[in-house]
Amino acid sequence: MSDTPIDRIAQATPPAVARRITGLSDRSIAWLFVAPSIVLLLAVNIFPLIWTIRLSFTNFRVNRPNAEIEFIGLQNYRRILTDPDIWLTMQATAHFLIWTIVLQVLLGFSLAYLINKKFRGNDLWTTLIVLPMMLSPAVVGNFWTFLYQPQIGLFNYAVSFFTGADPSSFSMIANVNLAPWAIIIVDTWMWTPFVMLICLAGLRSIPDSIYEAAECDRASKWRQFWTITIPMVLPFLMLAVLFRGIENFKMFDLVVQLTGGGPGSVTELTSINLKREAFEKWRTGYASAYAVILFVTVFGLASIYVKALNKVKQR
Repeated sequence: MSDTPIDRIAQATPPAVARRITGLSDRSIAWLFVAPSIVLLLAVNIFPLIWTIRLSFTNFRVNRPNAEIEFIGLQNYRRILTDPDIWLTMQATAHFLIWTIVLQVLLGFSLAYLINKKFRGNDLWTTLIVLPMMLSPAVVGNFWTFLYQPQIGLFNYAVSFFTGADPSSFSMIANVNLAPWAIIIVDTWMWTPFVMLICLAGLRSIPDSIYEAAECDRASKWRQFWTITIPMVLPFLMLAVLFRGIENFKMFDLVVQLTGGGPGSVTELTSINLKREAFEKWRTGYASAYAVILFVTVFGLASIYVKALNKVKQR
C-alpha cells in the first residue's frame, strides 16, 4: 500500500466527511475551490466600495473619529459638481488624457508597423524600445526630473541644439505653459512601447494570404494599408486606447514625482486632487463622494467604449 501525502490525508479524513466529499458533484467541488477567492475579492474590492458609497453621504472626517457622523444626503456630490476648482482639475486631466493617448497611439502604431517589417537587428530594437515600460513610474519621474533641470538637464540642451534657444531660459516643470507638456512627454516615452506591443500583435495576426490576394488584384501598398491593415488592427488599437485611458485617468505617482501637481495647480490631476482632499484636508466624506463620481465616470465611459469595441470586432 502506497504511503504518499495524499493517501495519508485520505486515511486521516473522518468517514462522515469522506462520504460527503465523495457525494459532491464536479460543480460543487469547483465552487468549493473558487469560494475562497470570491470571499477574498468581496473583502478587498466590494466591501470598500460599499463602505465608500456609504461615507459619501456623510460629513465623516477620519482625523475626528469620535465626532458625531451626520448624514447629509447629496450635499457632498452637489458641492463637488459645482466647485470650479474641481472642473479645472477635470480639464487638466482631460488635456493629459487626450494628448497622451493620441501621441501613444500614433507613435506606438508607427513603431509596430516598422518593426513588423523584418530587418536586421529587429529583435534588438524591439527590446530597447520596450525598456521604458519596465521601469517603475517613481524611478522614471525622478530620472526625468533631472533631465528637465535647466542648468544640467540634457532635455534643455537637446531643445537648444535644434532651436537655438538658451538652455537656461526655460524650465519644463516650473513653467505654467510647459509643465502639462512635460508630464505628457514622459508618459508618452514610458508607455508608447505598451501600445506598440499591442499593435504589433494585431499586425502579426493578419494572414499573409490576404495581402497576397490584394496584390493579385493589383491593389497598391497604400490601398492595402487603408483597406486591410487599418481595419484589421483597429480592434487592437481600440483595446490599447481603453487600457491607456483607464490607466492615465488615475495617473498619480509619475506626476507627483515630476511636478507634484504644480506649478500652481496646472498639472493637478483628479487623482492628486482626490489624495489631497482625503489625506491632507481629511474631508473623508467629501473625498468618498469624489471617488464615487470618478468611479462612475470611468466605469460608464469604459462600458460605452467596450460596446463600441465589440461592434468593431464583429464587423
